[in-house]
Amino acid sequence: MKGHWIAGAALALVLGAAAPAAAQSAEAGPFDQAVFSAAAKVQPKVVTWRRDIHQHPELGNNEVRTAKLVADHLRKLGIEVRTGVAKTGVVGVLKGGKPGGVVALRADMDALPVAEQTGLPFASKVTTTYNGQTTGVMHACGHDAHVAILMGAAEVLAGMRDQIPGTVVFLFQPAEEGPPVGEEGGAPLMVKEGVLENPKVDAVFGLHVVPGEPGKLLWRPGPMMAASDRYEIKLKGKQTHGANPWSGIDIASMQAEVVLAFNQIAARQINVTRTPTILTVATVHGGVRYNIIPDDFTLAGTLRTFDPELRKDVMQRAEKAVESIAGRYGGKGQIEWGTPNPVTTNDPALTARMKPTLARAAKGNVKDDIDYITGAEDFSYYQQKVPGLFYDLGIGFPPGVNHSPMFNVMDEGTMEVGVRAQALTALDFLATTAK
Repeated sequence: MKGHWIAGAALALVLGAAAPAAAQSAEAGPFDQAVFSAAAKVQPKVVTWRRDIHQHPELGNNEVRTAKLVADHLRKLGIEVRTGVAKTGVVGVLKGGKPGGVVALRADMDALPVAEQTGLPFASKVTTTYNGQTTGVMHACGHDAHVAILMGAAEVLAGMRDQIPGTVVFLFQPAEEGPPVGEEGGAPLMVKEGVLENPKVDAVFGLHVVPGEPGKLLWRPGPMMAASDRYEIKLKGKQTHGANPWSGIDIASMQAEVVLAFNQIAARQINVTRTPTILTVATVHGGVRYNIIPDDFTLAGTLRTFDPELRKDVMQRAEKAVESIAGRYGGKGQIEWGTPNPVTTNDPALTARMKPTLARAAKGNVKDDIDYITGAEDFSYYQQKVPGLFYDLGIGFPPGVNHSPMFNVMDEGTMEVGVRAQALTALDFLATTAK
C-alpha cells in the first residue's frame, strides 16, 4: 500500500473508460425496486457522511473517529457490531430473515499524508507527524466515499432484513494504504483476526472510486490490479570530502547507477509484452552537507507485477544489480523486500455471475474488460481466502488523480450507484446461492 492507486494507473483507467460501453440488457431483479428506492432515500445521508469523513481524515490504524461514526450507525440499524478489529476496524453482521449463505462487503477507512489543495468548503485542515515529518492529512484516494457508500448500503439492507436469504458482513477496514512503520494492519490483519471466519464468508465484494465517466462501473475478470512489493535499499560507502571523491567511496554516484539499472531492468531485460511490470525508485535519502560525500544512502520504491514467475525474476535481477554495482565501487549494498501485496484477482466464475447485477445497478453503464491497473489493493488478501470481485466506480474527472492533493469526488450523485451496487451484489449473490 501499500498504496496504491498511482497516477499512471488512474490515467489508464480513464482512457479505458472513455471507450463506448456495449449496451447492456438485463431483466429487473427481485430486489431492484426496493434497493433503488432505498438508495435514493439514503443518498442525502451518504453525501453528508462523506463530507464529514473527508473533513476529518485519519491515517491508517488511527481511524478512531471514523470507526465510531460507523459503529454508532450500524448499532442504530440493529446490526451486530464488533470494534477494535485489526486495531481500529469495525465489523457488522446483519442476519437476514431467511436461511442462506454469507457475503461480505468491504470499505477502507484510512486517509493519506497529503496536504489538501481542493479548496472545498469541507476540505481537510488536519495535520500530523508522519515518518518524522509534519504533513497534512487528506482523503486523497476516495476512502471517505467508500465508507459513506457502505454505510448507505448497510441502511438499505437493514431495511430489507426480512427478505435477505442469509447473512451480510460489513468490513470497515483500517490501513489499506499501509499501517505505520513497525505495526501490522490492513486486510492482512483483518484476515488474520478471522473476519472471514465468524461467520464463514462465501464471497466478498468491494469497490473503489476513480476518475472516469460518472456512475460507470468498471472491472475485468482475473488479474485486475498489480501485486506490489515495497523495497528498501541500503548502500554503504566511505565518507570523504566532496573535493576528493577518490579518497572515499562516491556513494552518490553509486545510487545513481542503481536507479539507472532499475529503469533498464524494467525496460530492457524482461518481456514487456507479457504483462505490465514496473520497478520504481521513489525516494533517495543521504547526506547532510553539500561538500561531504556521506557513508550511507537509502533508496525505496515498489515493484508492480501480475505474473508470479516474472515477479521472482525481476526481484533476483534487482538484488544482483544492487550487489554488483555496490561491489564495483568498493562499497556494500543490500535490498530488503517488505510485506508483499498480492495481485487483486477477480474470480472469473463469480465475476460472470455478478455481471448482470452490476449492469442493473449502473443502469447498463458498465465496462467489464478494462486494461490492467498497475496500482495495487490489499483487497487481494480477502480474495486469497474466498472468491471476490473488486470493481471501480467513475466519479467524474477531478483536476488530480488518486493520491493527488486535488483529488475529489466530483459528482457525489455517483455514490448512489455505489450504494445500489453494494446492496444488490450482496442480495443477488445470496439469492442465487440459496437456490
